[in-house]
Amino acid sequence: MKLQEFTSSAHNFEECMKCTVCAAYCPVVQVNPRYPGPKQAGPDGERLRLKDPIFFDEALKYCLNCKRCEVACPSGVNVADIIQEARMKYGKSKPRLRDRILASTDVMGPLAVPFAPVVNFATGLGVTKAVLHATMGIDRHRTFPKYSSRTFEAWFRRNALKEQRKYDNRVAFFHGCYVNYNYPALGKDFVKIMNAIGYGVELLDKEQCCGVAMISNGMYDGAVKHARNNVSALSKAVDKGLKILTTSSTCTFTMRDEYPSLLKVDNSAVRDSILLATRFIYEQVESGAVKLAFKDGYKARIAYHTPCHMEKLGWGVFSKAILARIPGVEFTALDSNCCGISGTYGFKKENYGVSQAIGKPLFDHIASVNPDFVACDCETCKWQIEMSTGYKVLNPISVLAEALDLEKTARINGF
Repeated sequence: MKLQEFTSSAHNFEECMKCTVCAAYCPVVQVNPRYPGPKQAGPDGERLRLKDPIFFDEALKYCLNCKRCEVACPSGVNVADIIQEARMKYGKSKPRLRDRILASTDVMGPLAVPFAPVVNFATGLGVTKAVLHATMGIDRHRTFPKYSSRTFEAWFRRNALKEQRKYDNRVAFFHGCYVNYNYPALGKDFVKIMNAIGYGVELLDKEQCCGVAMISNGMYDGAVKHARNNVSALSKAVDKGLKILTTSSTCTFTMRDEYPSLLKVDNSAVRDSILLATRFIYEQVESGAVKLAFKDGYKARIAYHTPCHMEKLGWGVFSKAILARIPGVEFTALDSNCCGISGTYGFKKENYGVSQAIGKPLFDHIASVNPDFVACDCETCKWQIEMSTGYKVLNPISVLAEALDLEKTARINGF
């Protein structure tokens, strides 16, 4: 399917009342004078582009697609979608080799995992960063995420698959690229918690990257193929009556909202079954279906950062509630701020300074709180915060796995 076949300007831009609230909440406007702002780039620009595509402005590439403009808009205008669709429909620049490498996680992951120690060592060297900075435009200051020597899928097949069959209740797990190639420990924590509350875990058949990096790097046809593949895989799980749980706020948001709005891939049969794991656990506990038993003596000072896409979903409340109810936790909900990385955006030389400037209010707030660690549901926010502040960042699922007495939790839930 070609780009022009699935893009559309049929958004509600005429409902914009020109209040400029979106500009006040846009993190890019505050630090990058080259970006015209969400109102001008979105609804105002769309009126002109519909008259003549010559009015398309390449400065729209500075949009993070963080959706903060949409959260703020009192009229419910799909501001960020209007901007992204304009880039898809009218943009002339083609993805560079750098962009394709950063976006092709399902290609780079399998190549890197067998040589993970070598890859991790090489990408950490100053000389490697200098070469990538000069030749590919990946900023030399950026810290690369580490690869695991073994994928989560390989661990699951060998160590967990057989055990899952004893559970009458099951969930499907969309683990995503990060868990599979970079941090299988999060996937292991997820399986341990699900088993402790009485749920077996199934992996999806032929899961692929959610496609968010392809969208942001102009690889739209590839993103559509991934979306169609994933909807097919998700449908098989839904047909078996399973909920699909995730540990990544961005993967969740992309599959639920970006597939139909940007890629025009129908996900209506599966959308409502896609849930972040913390929401699922919260609902199970609140309904009384599940009880949690925590370790005696667990203590931690936790600061929670709500990722931008989590704010758009409106689901930060679930992760906050789960963390705040852990005995022994001193909990701080950080102010609403964008971390600035926006997936691959902050890796690029031309965006690095803007990325760090956007994140500075968040970094300063974390330093003032001085927690034992930061909790966050987004892996790229984790990379940005760890690199920029020095504080460790954990997914709420990993925090919960550490704080729970898993054996006792299993016993009180009848397992």
